[in-house]
This record gives sequence, structure tokens and C-alpha cells, in this order.
Amino acid sequence: MILKAENMIKSFGKKMVLKGVSFSMEEGTINGIAGENGSGKSTLLKILVGLWKADKGNLQINGKIGYCPQDPLIFPQLTVDEHFQYFAAAYGLTRHHFQERRELLLEELNFGQYRKEKVCTLSGGTHQKLNLSLALLHQPDLLILDEPYNGFDWETYLCFWDLTVQMKQRGCSILVVTHLLNDRDRFDKIHNLKDGTLT
Repeated sequence: MILKAENMIKSFGKKMVLKGVSFSMEEGTINGIAGENGSGKSTLLKILVGLWKADKGNLQINGKIGYCPQDPLIFPQLTVDEHFQYFAAAYGLTRHHFQERRELLLEELNFGQYRKEKVCTLSGGTHQKLNLSLALLHQPDLLILDEPYNGFDWETYLCFWDLTVQMKQRGCSILVVTHLLNDRDRFDKIHNLKDGTLT
């Protein structure tokens, strides 16, 4: 079991946003959580990645998390390579491991030609490739993606699903949190979040 959430409750003032959310994920699976705006997705996501704490309930994650936010966490004046160096230092990766992972991700997502370019000169699709690569740099056991389809161009979208096959084979689990789930047959399990309750 890579993730187990039990009866998670979160309120803001008198408004209860999460009303006892429970779900679990097995290793090497792809799960989706779909819900409309206002359903509690953002609140649940922030609890899962450790930005917020639930008021009640238990959350257990057994492994390293990779988080791919909807809005890329990138710096306009840094190059692609400088982003890899910055995040490698944050993750505490050795130089050899960092360089090996960087080359692999640049090749798999096909944007190595931009490695020396400042991010401010690149397209939105390339921004999202970098965003995904930085979330995968430290080889997480659980990859959490926030509304990924909003930022992926078609090429990135196809590269992502190719990557999931390799990730699943290594035992990595993937959780997609979105208002709209495409290609539902690619998922091992799909949950629906509505009015703070998961089904």
C-alpha cells in the first residue's frame, strides 16, 4: 500500500470542505480523482502533498512523493539545465544520479534541445515538460498530478502516458487529480469527489 487516507475532515470556519474522505492506492497503479470546481479537490490535494493538515483523520504515504502542480513551479530567468541543478540540490541527489536522471528525462520527454535556453523563451508545452521532469527527477514512489491535462500539449500528453508504463513497471504509483478524466481505460481505479465526499 503506497497511500492510505482514512476519514479525512477539513473545515474552514463553519464550512466543512472534506467530509470524511477515505481511499487507498496500491503500488504500481494509476488512480484518478475527478470532481467539479468547489468539490474539495484543491483542499484534498494540498493535504496529500503536505501543504495543509486535515482537521481529523489519518494519512499514510509509504515512499517519496513527486508533485506536479497545475501551474509550473519554474523561474523565467533560469535555463532548463539550471532548473535541474536547483531541484537536484533540493532533493539531495548525488551529481552522478542527478546527471543520469536529467539526461533520461530530457530524452524521454524530447526537449533536450532547449537545455541551455532560459525558460521565459520557451513554449507552454515545454514549460509543462520541465514541470513534469522536475517532479520525476528524484524517482518518486508516488507521483501526484494536479490538473495535468490543462497544461499538456498533445506531444507531452502522449509522452506522459508512455512514461506511465515504465513507471508502473518500476512500482511507481500515479494519482491524477482533475475536473475531467480522459482515457479512463488507462486508470486502475477512479474516484469521484462531490461536495467533500469521495465515491
